Amino acid sequence: MGMARAMARRGHEVAIYTTNFNGADDLDVPLGVPMDSGGVAVTYFPVHAPRFWETCFPLGRALRADAGKFDLMHLHSLYMYHDRAGAAAARSAGIPYIVRPNGTLDPYIFRRRRIRKAIFEWWFQNRVLEQAAALHYTTADEWRLAAPVARNPYGFVVPNGLDTDEFADLPAKGAFRAQHPEIGDRPIILFLGRLNFKKGLDLLAPAFGQVLAAGHDAHLVIAGPDDDMADKTRGWLSAAGALDRTTFTGMITGGEKLSALADAAMFVLPSYSENFGIVVAEAMACGLPVVISDAVNIWPEVQAAAAGLVGPCDIEKTALNITQILENPGLAADMGANGVRLVRERYSWDGIAPTLEKAYEDVLAGRHSELKPSHDRGHD
Repeated sequence: MGMARAMARRGHEVAIYTTNFNGADDLDVPLGVPMDSGGVAVTYFPVHAPRFWETCFPLGRALRADAGKFDLMHLHSLYMYHDRAGAAAARSAGIPYIVRPNGTLDPYIFRRRRIRKAIFEWWFQNRVLEQAAALHYTTADEWRLAAPVARNPYGFVVPNGLDTDEFADLPAKGAFRAQHPEIGDRPIILFLGRLNFKKGLDLLAPAFGQVLAAGHDAHLVIAGPDDDMADKTRGWLSAAGALDRTTFTGMITGGEKLSALADAAMFVLPSYSENFGIVVAEAMACGLPVVISDAVNIWPEVQAAAAGLVGPCDIEKTALNITQILENPGLAADMGANGVRLVRERYSWDGIAPTLEKAYEDVLAGRHSELKPSHDRGHD
């Protein structure tokens, strides 16, 4: 939505066609009627069985009827009904389309559920990728990792972004602690995101145990919806002797999320795969130093800006990086300030929009960019 609104603010006519799919539930929204959202016309269509494919024949019919009204189409994510329907509608209307893989071509994710994905690839996904005018990657590392299986050499890099105004006026410190008195005055190590297989919670739990064993009186907050990993995470924390120093909040949004970010001492994400890591940018926007793995694909930018510490997907290194920030408040403050500057300079939507606009213009003009060879970048 931020991407679309940013383009609308530059004078473009932007429409979003989507479904009311919301996991096991459906969004309570008007269906089939365009609604204005910050200058963007958003139309929801009803999802139906089979839900695992997010199937929506009304969406397909609308795309076929309306695709010719637009200059190009931007498809987001892979292996879904809208990829097949959207690409077919664009081809029929004679307009180019762009595909944004959202990290699904990263080898770590690409290997999962391989049989089911292979069926979809044979059925439609390979053709959708091959016939796309370009693929939209959010980092250079995402493009590099995806290249062997992307089936399309053409692409461009435009990062995810934030509306930085949302983070300009944070809640007063102490509000989140007041809601969770078990934390006390301890420094908060914050994990914010889905409790998902790829997020490195099996690394974070024992790493936090090592931090406590070294004598640091810290508290871990794990905030996010359970994606079938909460019980496993509690087990890892218990084995590490750290469960009583951990708070699980479930999903938090809005002011509650900002309160957690305002009270935290650092943000930690030792993920095995992140095509971008928008929550990392949110944490930096709030002035937090970040501890991330080198599988979070904005790690080169974080490291170059000295906005946090980067390491491999490793328990000991994660623990060392957390400890280094806890033991060096001056370093933490400098990293936090550097992160705020990085987000304002590189990850605000209004700053990103001209780059995306140029990518659209290149596609419409038939100009192509291919991946340039690069050397692997090391980290401390």
